[in-house]
Amino acid sequence: MQKIILVMGLLCFTVVSHSKTQFTEKKWKLVWSDEFNYNGLPDSTKWTFEEGGHGWGNNEKQYYLRNSIENSVVKNGVLHIIALKKEHKNLKYTSAKLTTYGRLSLQYGKIDVMAKLPRGKGNWPAIWMLAESIQKKSEPWPLCGEIDIMEHVGKNPNSMHTSLHSALYNHIKGTQITHFEKLQDVFDTFHKYGIEWSKEYIKFFVDDRLFFESYKGQDNRVATNEGWPFDKPYYLILNLAIGGNWGGEIDDLIFPNEMQIDYVRVFQPK
Repeated sequence: MQKIILVMGLLCFTVVSHSKTQFTEKKWKLVWSDEFNYNGLPDSTKWTFEEGGHGWGNNEKQYYLRNSIENSVVKNGVLHIIALKKEHKNLKYTSAKLTTYGRLSLQYGKIDVMAKLPRGKGNWPAIWMLAESIQKKSEPWPLCGEIDIMEHVGKNPNSMHTSLHSALYNHIKGTQITHFEKLQDVFDTFHKYGIEWSKEYIKFFVDDRLFFESYKGQDNRVATNEGWPFDKPYYLILNLAIGGNWGGEIDDLIFPNEMQIDYVRVFQPK
């Protein structure tokens, strides 16, 4: 079993002007990746599966299956996460949810995921992170914290969302730290979705363009664990949900429906 602890140390950086804000330009070194240059199920030394069909807190309609090559398969250099209209344990749809829990532990750094999103009403693909504390049952959601690198719902095509959730700032209260805007051609073209994450901030990027940023204590937000729980180890999640509170009404003509991942790369500063 491979487990890499990534902790960002002191940095030397240059401040560069940007049309939206100012951001730091750093030199990075690759420390972990999956380029998907193999065939079959996702590499078990890098990925684990979450399995179940209990709605995951959002009334989702899929059952996530473990080690189902129908729902998660690597071929032609790409990971395919596939939702099917297929009954399983009284649910009408199956899909897959991959995580790096127990394989890769992240605290600060840079993450890039090159992805092509599925088209269709009712799907809900996501690239996101949760704190390991929720798996260890030492902190429930939302106290553990959540980093949403990319979320997209098919009923609102080409609108890409990024969000941070905490005990004080989350979507249940309508206080989440969030941003969304339209992108071009997310269905037929791969785009790079990523973050740069430090003790002071989390910055979100699309195709290396600064998309959104949030700083600890910004706008007088509480900077304790209840307001900024992002100073602890997290793990990465890739999944394709169907329906639910946000995914909404499902068009059964979209299946099979899939999110494609060309690569996942994790960096630390040089």
